[in-house]
Amino acid sequence: MKYPNEVQQELLHGLLNIASKTETGKINDFESIKNYTDFKNRLPIVGYEDIVPEIERCRKGAQNIFWPTPIKWFAKSSGTTNAKSKYIPISNESLEDCHYKAGKDMLSIYYNNNEDAQILAGKCLRLGGSSELYQNTNSYFGDLSAIIIDNLPFWAELGSTPSQKVSLMSEWESKMEAIINETLEEKVTSLAGVPSWMLVLLQNVLEKTQKATITEVWPMVEVYFHGGVSFHPYREQFKKLFQGTDLNFFEIYNASEGFFGMQDRNDSQELLLMLDYGIFYEFIPMDQTDRDETEVILPLSEVELGKNYAMVITTNAGLWRYKIGDTVKFTCLSPYRIQITGRTKNHINVFGEELMIENAEVALSRASKSMNLDIVDYTAGPIFMGTNQKGGHQWLIEFKNPPKDSSQFIELLDQFLKEENSDYEAKRHKNMTLTLPKLEIAKKNLFYNWMAKKNKLGGQHKVPRLSNKRDVLEELLMINRS
Repeated sequence: MKYPNEVQQELLHGLLNIASKTETGKINDFESIKNYTDFKNRLPIVGYEDIVPEIERCRKGAQNIFWPTPIKWFAKSSGTTNAKSKYIPISNESLEDCHYKAGKDMLSIYYNNNEDAQILAGKCLRLGGSSELYQNTNSYFGDLSAIIIDNLPFWAELGSTPSQKVSLMSEWESKMEAIINETLEEKVTSLAGVPSWMLVLLQNVLEKTQKATITEVWPMVEVYFHGGVSFHPYREQFKKLFQGTDLNFFEIYNASEGFFGMQDRNDSQELLLMLDYGIFYEFIPMDQTDRDETEVILPLSEVELGKNYAMVITTNAGLWRYKIGDTVKFTCLSPYRIQITGRTKNHINVFGEELMIENAEVALSRASKSMNLDIVDYTAGPIFMGTNQKGGHQWLIEFKNPPKDSSQFIELLDQFLKEENSDYEAKRHKNMTLTLPKLEIAKKNLFYNWMAKKNKLGGQHKVPRLSNKRDVLEELLMINRS
C-alpha cells in the first residue's frame, strides 16, 4: 500500500532474473532487460492460443521452458462454457507465494477489521471445484480449487469442511449430498465459494433440514468469502438465508492464473490490488483495444480512475505478458483499489452501447429489488438490425418466482441500464438505435439443466452473461421453448 510502484518494478526485475536461463528467457534475452521500457519492447502480449505449443510440451514433461522450477500442476480453466479447455501452469512459487499467501492475508485483514471475529473457533465450509485431479503422463490437472485443496498444509485442512475426499468428488449431485451429510453437525463459522453454486448448496441444506434459515442450521456463521461471479444479483438472497445474523460479505478476486485482489475494508465494494504475490500487472484501455496494444499498454503507475482496462499479467508460474480476459476499473489510486467490470468478451457492444457486465449486474439487482424478485440466472445477447427492424437486446432470465408484470420489469431494467451507462442511454434515446429490450422468462432450472448437460456443474463454471453473439442465447431459447 505504501510503495506500490516500487514493489511492482522490483517484482518484475526479480521475475526476469529468476527466469533468465529458461527457453523464454534466452529467446528474449532477459539478462539485457534493464527497465520496464525494454521489457515492453522485447516481449509480445499473448493470449492462450499463442502459448499452447509450450504448454503442451510442458504437460508432456519438458521443463525450464517458461519457468525454471518444475511445473507439474495445471489448472484446467473453466471460466466459460466453451468446450475448449485451457491448462494454466501452476508452479510451487505460485501456490506458496500467491494463493496460500493470499489465504493468510485474507484471514489477517478480516481479523484486523473484525477484532471480535471467531471464525477460527470453528470450520470454513468450502465449496471447491467439481473436477477430480487427473494425471497426464508427467503432470496433473484439475480445477484450481482442487489443486489448492490437494496441496493444502495440514493446519488449513484441519480448519476446513468437508473433507478432502468429499471436496474433490467429481459428480456434482452426489457431491452435494455428501457435503451436506458431512457438514450438518460441524461447527461452521465461515463459508467460501462461488455465489451461484453456494446458493444451490444452501437451498439444499434448508430442504434437507426443513429449517427456515441457514442461521438455524449454523448459528455461528459470521462471514462469507465469495468470488468468481458478481455478487450483485445474489446479495439479497443471501441476506434472506441468514436472517437474524449480521453476516459479513468479503469479496476476493482469484483465478486460475493468480490471486489478484481482496476486499480490505468491511462493507466495501472495492478490492485492494495485491502487488506482492509474484504478479506484475499491465493494463490496456478498453476504449483503445482496436489500436496496436503494444502502443497503448500501461504500467500500474499510469492508470487513471474510472476507466475500463483489460488486464495483462506476468507471473511466477511463467506466464509472460498474458492477457487474461478480465476487465477492471480503478476506484482509488492510493492505495490501488479496483472493481471487476467483466470479461473482454463478456459485454454487448454491437451498436456502440458498451454494455459491461458490471452495469448489467447493478441494473438487474436494482430492478429485482424494486419488484421484490430473486434472480436465479440469466444471459443476454443482441437483436441484430433487420430491414425494418432496429437493434436491441434480448434477456433470458430465470426468476425464483416470475414477475406478475414482466413488461414493468423490463421497463425498470431499461431505465436502470440508462442510469448506469451513458453509452447505452445515448443509443436508447428516442429508440434511435436501440429499442426497448425484450424479456423471455426461463423455465425453472433451465440454466442448471443446461450446465448439467455440458458436464459443467459446480466449482468455477459460469453461465455466460453477456455476449456480442447469439449462439448461447439461441441454444437456451430453443430448450426453453421446447
